Amino acid sequence: MTALVRLRLAGFLRTGRAVAPLLAGLVALGILYGGGRAQPAEAYGVSAVVLFPVLAWQTKILLDVEPDVQRRLAQVTVGVARERLAGLLAAGVAALVAVAVALAFPWLVGGVTGPVDPTDRSVPVGVALGLWAHLLVVPAAVALGALASRASVGGAAYGVAVLALGGVGAVVLGLTGSVAPWLAPPIMAAARTTAGDAAALTLLGLTAWALAWSAAAVGGYLWRRRARA
Repeated sequence: MTALVRLRLAGFLRTGRAVAPLLAGLVALGILYGGGRAQPAEAYGVSAVVLFPVLAWQTKILLDVEPDVQRRLAQVTVGVARERLAGLLAAGVAALVAVAVALAFPWLVGGVTGPVDPTDRSVPVGVALGLWAHLLVVPAAVALGALASRASVGGAAYGVAVLALGGVGAVVLGLTGSVAPWLAPPIMAAARTTAGDAAALTLLGLTAWALAWSAAAVGGYLWRRRARA
């Protein structure tokens, strides 16, 4: 299965399909940090929200690179479960690379404020919260991108619709006062938490929420794959 993960990542890179989401992410982050410097926790919280649809789109592109015939051959070779898991793992690895770029980017362009007092712990705490917010986004974005992939929905138009509804819905349903916030991953709630009082119980609750939503979305993806098999 490791070889299959490497194969899918290699196909994603060698075909040049990785360039579009990378450029989109850099442009979005450039616009975000171009407005001035901010505290790391606040800046990273918004960065995670911006990155969510980009990572979902990147996942869809990565999973769509492999031809359908090659995907079926992989199922015969390593088994159905391992073939599907390999795709999710490859998308997860690509998403983690994008997260690393997003965490380093504001320091390269002067988008965040550094420590003034060496004893001030706000910067390392802010970076830790930012890392948490970005890692919270990864499984949800991978799950949404998998749901929008060709193997799940078939036509490209359906995939775009799933991405659009998922990306917009995550923001709209995540607003304060939403009637059904549980329908979306807690990316907006995480952004508000990084900018406010990040209590340990709140972080644990949002993490559990994100994992539960991601598990449900992955379950939907696997069900769609089985229904289309």
